[in-house]
Amino acid sequence: MKTVGIRELKENLSRYLQRVKSGERIVVTHRKKEVALLVPIARKTEEEKILELIQQGVAYWAGGKPTGMPSPIISRGKRVSEAVIEDRR
Repeated sequence: MKTVGIRELKENLSRYLQRVKSGERIVVTHRKKEVALLVPIARKTEEEKILELIQQGVAYWAGGKPTGMPSPIISRGKRVSEAVIEDRR
């Protein structure tokens, strides 16, 4: 893990942020004392977020499709997109 002082960080912020963006962790020091840690933000997929909620006990899934959802609307005749195209002619 790279260690950098505040002055050096301020002078070369873009360079250090690029290193963090590539996955490196950087410790920031002030007068040789550690004061901060720069780490990349972890991007999670929707599935990972849901799995994390389930593991924390905030949500649960019993499998299958959701119940209580309204039935889809069944339309007769033309689709809306066809009617719009026809109207433009």
